[in-house]
Amino acid sequence: MLYRRLEMFYEQVATACIDDAAIPWVPMSAKTPDVLLKYFKLDPTRGEMIVLLKAPSRRQLPKHHHTGTVIVYTLKGSWRYIEHDWIAGPGSVVFETAGTSHTPQALPDDDEVITLNIVQGDLIYLDDKDQVVSIENWKSAMQRYLAYCEEAGITPRDITAFSG
Repeated sequence: MLYRRLEMFYEQVATACIDDAAIPWVPMSAKTPDVLLKYFKLDPTRGEMIVLLKAPSRRQLPKHHHTGTVIVYTLKGSWRYIEHDWIAGPGSVVFETAGTSHTPQALPDDDEVITLNIVQGDLIYLDDKDQVVSIENWKSAMQRYLAYCEEAGITPRDITAFSG
């Protein structure tokens, strides 16, 4: 009987498709204007972000620590964490466990790296002495997105809902 009720619930969940072209690329920060983010979903309930990241080759991003899991699917280019000896390229999936810290680096193979990231929890950015510099999560991402839309004269979409 419980299965039957759950089945009925799942039948009512809306399926949606988001048009990539309808969402702007947003600069990651004033310090990294060449690193761009495209937010598909910022989920305040689960504390999750679904976001594309685009970085030029040879770009090293700040070291960060994860409070939740992260899944990274590489669409274009090659990258690695300087703390590891593997290289992620197009089609590879990287699973990052909660509690890990690492420093991403785009490799010089292509002109840019593009990854699809599913991030749960906070990304805590660290300096070279492992001191907290900033914290990124769905809320800070939403603030960045809304500020960018206002500055660019773009009507923001409700990216807290997964709808087209």
